[in-house]
Amino acid sequence: MAKDCSFDIVSEVDMQEVDNAVNQTVKEISQRFDFRGSKSEVSLEGEQVKVIGDDDYKLKSVIDVLQTKVVKRGLSLKNLDYGKIEPAAQGTVRQMITIKRGIDKEKAKQIVAAVKDSKLKVQAQIMDDQVRVSGKNIDDLQNVMAKLKQADFGIELQFVNYRS
Repeated sequence: MAKDCSFDIVSEVDMQEVDNAVNQTVKEISQRFDFRGSKSEVSLEGEQVKVIGDDDYKLKSVIDVLQTKVVKRGLSLKNLDYGKIEPAAQGTVRQMITIKRGIDKEKAKQIVAAVKDSKLKVQAQIMDDQVRVSGKNIDDLQNVMAKLKQADFGIELQFVNYRS
C-alpha cells in the first residue's frame, strides 16, 4: 500500500483582518493626543494600504501604530511591502504599503530548492502561486515543514491541504 501524502505551501493574508487593523489604526489616530490637528490618515485601497502623514516623523508614527495593530490581529509583517516615501498634497508625505499574497515564481523556486536540499524523499512542484510537496513517508513531510519554518523566504508561509 504505497500511498502518497501531500500538503500545499501557500502565503495567504486574510484581507478582513487587514481591514480590521486599518480601522483600528484610524480609530487610535483620531483619539491620540500627539495626532490632534494633524493630517495623518490611513486607508485600505484594494491590495494596498495608503498612509499619509504631516512629515516623515508622523508617517513613521502612523506606520508603527499600523504595524502594532497588524501583529495584534495575528498577521505577519513579512507580508507588507513598503513603497518609497513621496511628497503629497498640502505639504504632507505619503507611503503605499502593498499586501503580498501568494508565492511568486522566484520564491517558489527557492522553496523547491530548499526542499530538494533537505535530501528527504519528497517531491516539490510549483502550482501557480503555491507549492505542493508530496512523499510516501509522513515523517519526511513533517521534517520538510520544520525546515521551511526555520528558513526565511521573506514571506509568511502556511501549510494547508495536508493529505495522508
